[in-house]
Amino acid sequence: MVTARIYQVPKNAMSSGRANTDGWVLEFEPAEPKRPDPLTGWAGSGDTLQQVRLNFPTCDAARAYAERKGWAYRIVPAPQRKLKLQAYADNFR
Repeated sequence: MVTARIYQVPKNAMSSGRANTDGWVLEFEPAEPKRPDPLTGWAGSGDTLQQVRLNFPTCDAARAYAERKGWAYRIVPAPQRKLKLQAYADNFR
């Protein structure tokens, strides 16, 4: 059974902007564990669904797509934003 995870794109930690964070992503859960390649030592598996990442404008669109395809899914809620309100002068105290 194919299981998908639907979540909202998080803010980039390296920037203060919130560009491109209003979209939703559908990714598939791993079907098999990764194992090291005996020749190179790189981790990999035969699960090709790990390479698929679908973008949607809303959570409802992603949910409708998963239901239309007959996939089980779980929605990961976006974490609450914590605003740290402070004055510029607090940097010098």
